[in-house]
Amino acid sequence: MLLWLAQFFQQDVGPLRVFSFISFRAVFATLTALAIGLLAGPAVIRLLTRLKVGQAVRTDGPQTHLVKSGTPTMGGLLILIAITVSTLLWCDWSNRFIWVVLIVTIGFGIVGWVDDYRKVVYKDPNGMSSREKYFWQSLIGIVAAIYLAFAVSGQSNAEVWTLFIDWVRSGFNMDLSPKADFIIPFFKTISYPLGVWGFIALTYFVIVGTSNAVNLTDGLDGLTIMPTIMVGTALGVFAYLTGHSLYSKYLFIPYIPGAGELLVFCGAMAGAGLAFLWFNAHPAQMFMGDVGALALGGALGTIAVIVRQEIVLFIMGGIFVVETISVMLQVTYFKYTKKKYGTGRRIFLMAPLHHHFEQKGWKETQVVVRFWIITMILVLIGLSTLKIR
Repeated sequence: MLLWLAQFFQQDVGPLRVFSFISFRAVFATLTALAIGLLAGPAVIRLLTRLKVGQAVRTDGPQTHLVKSGTPTMGGLLILIAITVSTLLWCDWSNRFIWVVLIVTIGFGIVGWVDDYRKVVYKDPNGMSSREKYFWQSLIGIVAAIYLAFAVSGQSNAEVWTLFIDWVRSGFNMDLSPKADFIIPFFKTISYPLGVWGFIALTYFVIVGTSNAVNLTDGLDGLTIMPTIMVGTALGVFAYLTGHSLYSKYLFIPYIPGAGELLVFCGAMAGAGLAFLWFNAHPAQMFMGDVGALALGGALGTIAVIVRQEIVLFIMGGIFVVETISVMLQVTYFKYTKKKYGTGRRIFLMAPLHHHFEQKGWKETQVVVRFWIITMILVLIGLSTLKIR
């Protein structure tokens, strides 16, 4: 909105031309989201407390977590409000990628809100059934995947529609442009064509998988939000470079017109995340809940697909990946041993992995800060793929 106003008046007020720079708008989107979060945070906490929207803590978890029972949850609403308002203020409304990321983020946020609502109303830590949650996540993920399959290859919504019609007329058997190939980092020329169906399948699993991975990681004060900020900021760098014709050519990454505008969204996400961390730092005054975790994970996955850096997301979000794998291994091994021996056995003392280290004697803050350090290292490795190829 501010970009449109600046363009309207820039003939009369020359300095308003600075609004045309994505970097300028990204910085102020960050500051705007940070200000919204810090100013609205206390009011949101009071509102959630008054509504008795308190966290139901698992009784079979670490005993130190029992004191967190009743802490306001659904604080992810603060993150979503700050991201949405800041992005709409500073972004280019004509950019198609901004809208698809916002829709996925808000859509997953709504799914998480319903899940959290059931948890706090019925005092049930399990919330929405896995099948129901997965259905709605899949619906949003598939719709986004179908659109992005053609949006990455096309340069406008009109061209996206043309590509979609061509795909239907071809009998659903059509190749996409090389920009939509699956990129292998650290190599200049190695990439694999996916075709429409392959792109849709990969996009679906990246978006839905990242959303659930971030949600599984959300179990300790500040554990999820800081890695999300770091990974999101790094993806913003990739987005800016991918949307720049000269930089993308120099770095041997696909040139995707319009992708650079996602830096504004990533800036807003970083600002909103930092504001939330102010209230989520140990001891937390509120939790983000599924409304925040599912939304942020969906946003990260969608941005990674647009900038064609799915493997880099896997690297930089290594904490999310390991947390998810720990749950999968724990559940699979428990079911296998129960069927074979009659009694279920565990690989970890408790899953997800952060609870395992708590049971080993690590303090909550130790687990959180050490996971932050690991994420910082992984993000630097991910950024290094821009030059090491």
